[in-house]
Amino acid sequence: MIKRKRIAELIESNDFGSEVTIMGWVKTKRDSKGGFSFLEINDGSTIKNIQVIAEGTMANYTDEILKLTTGCSVIVKGILAESPGKGQRIEVQATEVNVAGWTDPDTYPLQKKRHSFEYLRTIAHLRPRTNTFGAVARIRNALSYAIHSFFQERGFLYLHSPIITGSNCEGAGDMFKVTTLDLQGLKNKGGEVDFTGDFFGKPANLTVSGQLEAEVYALALGNVYTFGPTFRAENSNTYRHLAEFWMVEPEMAFCDLKENVDLGEALIKSTLAYILTNCKDDIDFFNSFVDKNLISTIDTIINNDFERLTYTEAIEILLKAKKQFEFTPAWGSDIQSEHERYLCEYFKRPVAVTDYPKEIKPFYMKVNKDNKTVKAMDILLPGIGEIIGGSQREDVYDTLLNRIKEASLDPADYWWYLDLRKHGTAIHSGFGLGFERLMQLVTGLSNIRDVIPFPRTPKNLEF
Repeated sequence: MIKRKRIAELIESNDFGSEVTIMGWVKTKRDSKGGFSFLEINDGSTIKNIQVIAEGTMANYTDEILKLTTGCSVIVKGILAESPGKGQRIEVQATEVNVAGWTDPDTYPLQKKRHSFEYLRTIAHLRPRTNTFGAVARIRNALSYAIHSFFQERGFLYLHSPIITGSNCEGAGDMFKVTTLDLQGLKNKGGEVDFTGDFFGKPANLTVSGQLEAEVYALALGNVYTFGPTFRAENSNTYRHLAEFWMVEPEMAFCDLKENVDLGEALIKSTLAYILTNCKDDIDFFNSFVDKNLISTIDTIINNDFERLTYTEAIEILLKAKKQFEFTPAWGSDIQSEHERYLCEYFKRPVAVTDYPKEIKPFYMKVNKDNKTVKAMDILLPGIGEIIGGSQREDVYDTLLNRIKEASLDPADYWWYLDLRKHGTAIHSGFGLGFERLMQLVTGLSNIRDVIPFPRTPKNLEF
């Protein structure tokens, strides 16, 4: 295998005069009247290209180099040199330029011009080659690393929770079914579906959350977290929703609601600080071309304490607002996206809202002494809205059993979850952080379909 240098390494190098090999894709080519060509090459390791000088004396100059177009892949050998040109510090003076793969300029979808995000979603197999989506991929990678580092440095254990499940954490019906049954045959038979002959012998679904399984391990190992794909069969075509997305879900034993909020705030600040330090070129790109307030917004989040207030206090603020909302705020109703944005603007910082009415929250949240509210918490970020949703979990057996029944769920399906409250129960808490929402924050991209490699949405299963 040919030893190559990544362009990200070369542009920081001072090893002038050394022989190097780079492999990548042609971004642009310009032929000089002096009998040589300038190639801009990118290999995905950085948003920056490296300039290659290909002399006309090279053996394949006429037959191949002059015919190179945007999108062709090449292997270049040459000498690293200081560049006399403006806007670049180094260049490669090629001794060999070998074409690895050609592309037809008449059919290549990514010509040298600006393409709309809507168009690029139709060619998701090629959009990583653009500056925007190459930067998205690098930031997504770095953000994943930052999240794992945050938890590992604090002694959390990484848990692989199941993708296929027989329980529904949220108590809703928006789940994807998993089956080996003959669906065409079922369609013709009609009536109730008999799942006893199915692979698992009972209804199975794709998970909406790894929370319940994480609680099992938290009540044995202390602090754990999951980080994986989750699925919601919501027929929603908004810029905020996906059918498949990634969730970060820590669960902590002997942890109350306040400590839960503390951890959520620390996680957000830590990961954002990591990205600002380690993805500077990509963040600068988004700050220049997508959201000119991006860096200042991130700085505000990192450098300010999150405002903390109860749901009741939040509703009072919304009711006093001199603003016409599409959804009129009222105690007992959920806080809508427009309300979340207003609260962040009102305090000019992130906001943590706690103690929601129990009727609008899932069965597993700890009921407060007033028997009207639960120890729930949402963290809201400027421009994004809810980024984290969590709670202190109900640890009293009888209360949890009643809540399951109130949610019209079958306690038999949650026997093992209830069993945890019989044997060494403890105060415990956790939350879910929407990874794509965090990606939207650090890139400034408004549509969630642009921060995941292959978006899954209603009527869209391409790629």
